[in-house]
Amino acid sequence: MTGQSLWDLSEANVEDGEIRINVGGFKRRLRSHTLLRFPETRLGRLLLCHSREAILELCDDYDDVQREFYFDRNPELFPYVLHFYHTGKLHVMAELCVFSFSQEIEYWGINEFFIDSCCSYSYHGRKVEPEQEKWDEQSDQESTTSSFDEILAFYNDASKFDGQPLGNFRRQLWLALDNPGYSVLSRVFSILSILVVLGSIITMCLNSLPDFQILDGQGNPGEDPRFEIVEHFGIAWFTFELVARFAVAPDFLKFFKNALNLIDLMSIVPFYITLVVNLVVESTPTLANLGRVAQVLRLMRIFRILKLARHSTGLRSLGATLKYSYKEVGLLLLYLSVGISIFSVVAYTIEKEENEGLATIPACWWWATVSMTTVGYGDVVPGTTAGKLTASACILAGILVVVLPITLIFNKFSHFYRRQKQLESAMRSCDFGDGMKEVPSVNLRDYYAHKVKSLMASLTNMSRSSPSELSLNDSLH
Repeated sequence: MTGQSLWDLSEANVEDGEIRINVGGFKRRLRSHTLLRFPETRLGRLLLCHSREAILELCDDYDDVQREFYFDRNPELFPYVLHFYHTGKLHVMAELCVFSFSQEIEYWGINEFFIDSCCSYSYHGRKVEPEQEKWDEQSDQESTTSSFDEILAFYNDASKFDGQPLGNFRRQLWLALDNPGYSVLSRVFSILSILVVLGSIITMCLNSLPDFQILDGQGNPGEDPRFEIVEHFGIAWFTFELVARFAVAPDFLKFFKNALNLIDLMSIVPFYITLVVNLVVESTPTLANLGRVAQVLRLMRIFRILKLARHSTGLRSLGATLKYSYKEVGLLLLYLSVGISIFSVVAYTIEKEENEGLATIPACWWWATVSMTTVGYGDVVPGTTAGKLTASACILAGILVVVLPITLIFNKFSHFYRRQKQLESAMRSCDFGDGMKEVPSVNLRDYYAHKVKSLMASLTNMSRSSPSELSLNDSLH
C-alpha cells in the first residue's frame, strides 16, 4: 500500500470524527476534535501524520484494515490519559507510583503543569521528598549493604588465625576482647572494663574536691593515696587490656588504624609521660617547669570516657554519624557564622554608645553566639529598645538555623545505629568453635537487589530529566 493511500486513510479517519486506539489490549474510540484540543500531545500529532512512517514513529503498530493504532504501554494508566483529553486536567491517585506516572504522561506528551491543584501538592511532594516509610525501607537496604561489607571484613580477620600456633585459642580471645556481647566471657570482660573506666573518672572528679586533697610538706595540694591506688589499678588494667588486644590481633599493622585502639592508647600514654616527667624533674631541679606539663597531661584522663564507645552501640553510631555528616555540620556552622556576623555588627552599631559590654565587635560576637545558640548566659544584654528587638530576631534566627540540619543528622544516626545493631547480631551468630565452618548468614539476594535497584534508580533519574526539559521547552514554544 502506498504512502498516498495511507494518508487517505488517516484523512478519512479524521473526517469520520473518531479513531481507534489500542493500548496494551485496552481499546477505545476517540473523537478527533477531542484530541485536536491538545495538538502537542502524541495522539494530537498522530492525526496530522502524512505517511505510514510518520504514524509508526508515534505508535508501535498500525492496522490498515481496522484503522487501529496500537501502543505497547501500561493499560492501567491510560484511563488517566483519557480523562485528561476529556477534562483538560490530570488527577493522580494515592496508590500510583509517581515516577511511573511521570514517565507515562511524558510518553503521551502531556506536561505536569496540567495536574489539577487537588493533586499537584501531593504529587510533587512525593517526587521531591519520599515519605518516611520509603526512607525507612531505603535505610534498611543500605544497612544490609554496609553490614555485608563489614561482616566480610570481620570474617576475613577471623580466618587469619587458621594455621597459626594456638590459632583457635587466640581467635576466641580476640572475639572476647574486641566484640562485647559475643560470649559470656566477653560480657564479663566488658562489664569489668566499664567499671574500671567509671571508677577512674569518678576518682578524678572526687580528687578535685578540697575535702579529699592532702597537702604536702610545702603546702601544695596532692592526691589522696586511696585515689592513687585506684588510678594505678586503672592504668594497669588499661595497659593489660591494650597489650592483650594487640597480642591476639589478627593483623598487627592494622591494629592502630582502628580508632577505638587509638583511644585505648591515648588513655594510658599521659600517665607514662607524666611518670617520666616527674622522674626528670626530681633528678634535675632546673627543669621544674616540666611539672606544669604533667599537670596538663593529668587533665587528659577525662578522655578515658571515650573508651566506653567500645562497649556502647549508641556511642559508636554517634561517632559514625559525625564522621559522615560533615557536610551537614559544616552547613550548620556556616549558617551560625553568617547569623553571628550580621547580628553582632547590628548590635555593635546600636549599643556601642550605651552599653560597655557591647562596645566592640568581638564582644558582640560572643553575645551573638550565646544568643543564637539559645544559651543565654545573661552576662551581656542589650539595653535599648532597638537592641532588644535585635536580640529577639537573633534568638529566633538561631532556633531556625539549628533546627534545619537536625533532621538530616538524626536520619543518618538512625541509619548507622540500625546498621551497627545488625552487624553485632550477625557477628554473634558466627560459630568458630572448631575452626572456620561457614560464612556468616547474609542475604545475598537482598544485597544484589539493592545494588541493582540503586543502579536502575540512577539511570531512571538521568533518563527522566532530559525528556522533562524537552517537554517544558516544547510547551513554552
